[in-house]
Amino acid sequence: MKAIKNIGLVIFLIGLGIFAVLPLAGTFQVDKTTFDEIVAEKNIKSELFIQKIGKNVVGKEFYGMQSISRLVATALESANAQHVKNKEYKKKIYTKPSDLSALIGKKSGAGFIANNKGLMWFLTFGLGIIGALMFIIPNVVLLGKKGIKNDGIYHENATNKGWIAWMVFIFLVGFYLVLYFKSEYAVNWTYLVDPISESLSGNSAGHWFVYGFMYCVVMTVMAVRMYIKYRHNVYQMVRTTSVLFFQIVFAFLIPEIMVRLQMPYYDFKNAFPLDYDFFFSWNLKELMNSGGIGLFILVWGIVLTLVVVPVMVYFFGKRWYCSWVCGCGGLAETLGDPYRQHSSKSLFSWKIERWLVHGVLVFAVVMTGMTLYSFFAESGTVLGIKTQSVQNTYSLAIGSIFAGVIGTGFYPIFGNRVWCRFGCPLAAYLGFVQRFKSRFRITTNGGQCISCGNCSTYCEQGIDVRAYAQKGENIIRSSCVGCGICSAVCPRGVLKLENGPLEGRINPTEVLLGNDVDLMELVNKN
Repeated sequence: MKAIKNIGLVIFLIGLGIFAVLPLAGTFQVDKTTFDEIVAEKNIKSELFIQKIGKNVVGKEFYGMQSISRLVATALESANAQHVKNKEYKKKIYTKPSDLSALIGKKSGAGFIANNKGLMWFLTFGLGIIGALMFIIPNVVLLGKKGIKNDGIYHENATNKGWIAWMVFIFLVGFYLVLYFKSEYAVNWTYLVDPISESLSGNSAGHWFVYGFMYCVVMTVMAVRMYIKYRHNVYQMVRTTSVLFFQIVFAFLIPEIMVRLQMPYYDFKNAFPLDYDFFFSWNLKELMNSGGIGLFILVWGIVLTLVVVPVMVYFFGKRWYCSWVCGCGGLAETLGDPYRQHSSKSLFSWKIERWLVHGVLVFAVVMTGMTLYSFFAESGTVLGIKTQSVQNTYSLAIGSIFAGVIGTGFYPIFGNRVWCRFGCPLAAYLGFVQRFKSRFRITTNGGQCISCGNCSTYCEQGIDVRAYAQKGENIIRSSCVGCGICSAVCPRGVLKLENGPLEGRINPTEVLLGNDVDLMELVNKN
């Protein structure tokens, strides 16, 4: 079995290695017809830009996107500077250099990669999937029949912040940097999934389709690991199946099919303020111009945020969304599960967490207020502040860097719920409701607790669960996502996830442990 795992690891690394070098590979050749199509598609009116690209790019062959990207960026910046100087604002090109380079590269692929999409898919995604499953499936035998095994988790480089964890960190951060800021280098990745994208939406793949497809693949493969590791825990099996279903069907398939049916691209489970651009002017206009389906999406988005979310949290806690529905939580619970023990339990981290996550929520709400005011008042500023500048700041700092690069890239170092714990505005909103008006709690039995510390060690939200268990107190924390791992790893059955009446929910019992408790006084009181 160990031999199979080792062979699988080698196969996986080969697929991953090929995938990693693709951004720097490939042959591209832009002909005049293709460039004219791009000019028409992007409505480019800058003769300076067209002339520079025609002279330096059109008709020439390039290996890799590096040269094309540099030439396009130089030509665009030079042309825009001249147009601004001449006050020719209608000729200025507002498309980002990376996006324009990606479009040119996508339409000019002429090498082995672009012409052998199926083979390249197998050599990257295919080998990655096969190798990962060969590495994971033997655990059915190796982990034994009973119990959840975490043996050696602090002795292996992959799970103890060793060199393997740091390599994973570097890859994930690099991947997200390309995805958000250098999309032209993802062109070769888009060729791999073009057939899948065309079968779903009828369009060729973009870098966000690559991300969506890869997201689903990674979650599915790592869900197999979850099924094996937690196969004796029904709650974990059902919860894993739920997040898989909502990610693959609601977040990936339905939006793509909607595009094919000439409808707006929309994820029906993505609630504001996690879906922070829902009330942006461009989205509101697109929805209102899409007829009945657009109006339905607009109403649903509002009802989901103001009615469905608080009602569901009241009955089931924030776990119904964060651990059963949300794609961010789904990736954290599958890909991030090997790193959950890295979540800091210090008081300092808790203080940072409260300030950050609630600060992001306030930022999102204020930005949305400014956005709606600007939309209805048809004004670009609020109190002299440009609404677009605020939106751009949030999109860059929170939507890209925090949620993507840090939120996922930092799994191997800071634990699997970095974004959910420190940055997600929806998690903060759900947490308010859960803390003050929810039937959810984790009940404890202090008399059964042996202080092994498993619950605290594997709490991905940095909660010192053992401190509550030792006292026999209910766990009511706004940050708790109800993943249930603390209960799953408890050897004594001390912890239970329950929904009950609000009365007696917070610290309902006296502390029965410690030298400062007079048991006779408690007996007389009762």
